[in-house]
Amino acid sequence: MASTDVEHLRRCVALAERAGKQGDQPFGSVLVAGDGEVLQEASNTVRTDADITAHPELKLARWAARHLGARERSAATMFTSGEHCPMCATAHAYAGIGRLVFAFSSEQLAATTGRPGWQLSVRDLFERGGVPTVVEGPFPALADACRALHVGRDPSAET
Repeated sequence: MASTDVEHLRRCVALAERAGKQGDQPFGSVLVAGDGEVLQEASNTVRTDADITAHPELKLARWAARHLGARERSAATMFTSGEHCPMCATAHAYAGIGRLVFAFSSEQLAATTGRPGWQLSVRDLFERGGVPTVVEGPFPALADACRALHVGRDPSAET
């Protein structure tokens, strides 16, 4: 993992914190080009936008599909504070983004919130589906920061 990867993940955590302060679930993501340029970033806005699809990963996958060619998408990396839900994993796969790096796993989220959540392993899902995306995560160095964002929050409160 490159030092810039950690910087991007820290930015995701900051975006997640901002979302939480706005009353949305604390998730944030950054899309980075193959050359390292930050292309877009997004926070969860499900509650504030009254849109159940307003997950940051889905927003960035949609943006990538509209603004980048297939080669650019396959060279890009999506960094995110939390492992994808099934909806976001599907959008990521269809967009053809070549790499996913997440800080906090679905399993860690479920353990933190006390709710089962999706218990989805994006790595397994992508492998089973033949999705050519490199998946990296979770990263223990960021677990405490991510955990702090979710402690005491009701994950179903946004819908």
